[in-house]
Amino acid sequence: PTTVERSKRLATIMMAVDKLDLGSFTDTDIDVFGDAYEYLLRMYASNAGRSGGEHFTPQEVSEILAAIAVNRRSTIRRAYDPCTGSGSLLFRFAKVLGIDNITDGLYGQEINPTNHALARMNMFLHGVPFEKFDIKRGDTLENPLHLEVQPFDAIVSNPPYSQKWPGKDDVTLINDPRFAPAGALAPKSYSDLAFTMHMLHHLEEDGVAAIVEFPGILYRGGAEKTIRQYLVDNNFVDAVIQLPPNLFFGTSISTVILVLKKNRETNDVLFVDAAAHFVKNGAKNTLNEDNQQAILDLYFNHEAVEHQAELVSNDDIAAKDYTLSVNSYVEKEDTREKVDIAQLNADIARVCTEQEALRARVNEIVAELDGGEA
Repeated sequence: PTTVERSKRLATIMMAVDKLDLGSFTDTDIDVFGDAYEYLLRMYASNAGRSGGEHFTPQEVSEILAAIAVNRRSTIRRAYDPCTGSGSLLFRFAKVLGIDNITDGLYGQEINPTNHALARMNMFLHGVPFEKFDIKRGDTLENPLHLEVQPFDAIVSNPPYSQKWPGKDDVTLINDPRFAPAGALAPKSYSDLAFTMHMLHHLEEDGVAAIVEFPGILYRGGAEKTIRQYLVDNNFVDAVIQLPPNLFFGTSISTVILVLKKNRETNDVLFVDAAAHFVKNGAKNTLNEDNQQAILDLYFNHEAVEHQAELVSNDDIAAKDYTLSVNSYVEKEDTREKVDIAQLNADIARVCTEQEALRARVNEIVAELDGGEA
């Protein structure tokens, strides 16, 4: 359709909506504009496939991340997402707590100008006051724009997977206070752990960071192993949660949630296999309320559950070469049918006996037929 035709269609839709009796905006607690906007973002991400996934983190995943980062508190000071995207993750704090229970506000940074605009619009349409959010545009790794802000007590993020960055080609980065403590920089082709170190640097002493990660960072060697060793040896890793596959737009791979804390009281890591907690929704998997609650219960109960969760000491993780893959520690349930070997042997013997009897009977019949012909 031409521009004129599209304009006419849009005008027709707007006039039709104008005739609807929607009541007074102030008389409802339903977030009509915000919910409609999130629906459009979801549809865009779904139709755009891989390219659209960067704009949107599924709502049900956002709710889990926010719940973990809030950590059962009734108020928080500052929430942060260094890879804001459309803002759906960052806004979830306001949905979970209420914006009045976030005393300082919501902070974010986004490199993509389209995503930056989407995130700010998301805040406005959800009724977040202008003074309660600060979403800046820029490269988080090379030009962080919230260095003057106090550390954040709640951080959530879904960083871009396996994105390139300067890494060791930029000699200034190894001395950057965000990355220097680990003694290594994330590889140039995999910036994932660079974002992780950035978030750890900005995390308040009593804060919680919940980060969606690509599984490769859990087991690859080289610099990534060095960074994992730093995280484990300094007791920053609180949990690794394996999510079901095919939740995110643009990838069918089963991602994980890496939970970081400072000043932890125990020297272990909770590994959770939540891969089975999902329902099918068309071509994608999704998490209903029961699935979400099951995952949160496994995390907050912080105890071993057969085939679903294991507490592993930092020393045992070190002994496994600092791999953080959930399947290295949580044994999968064997769903294969159990075979009773004794019964199987008895059945085989019975069948063999019956077979011999039948063969003997056939031989008798053949002999009788031969005798008759003679």
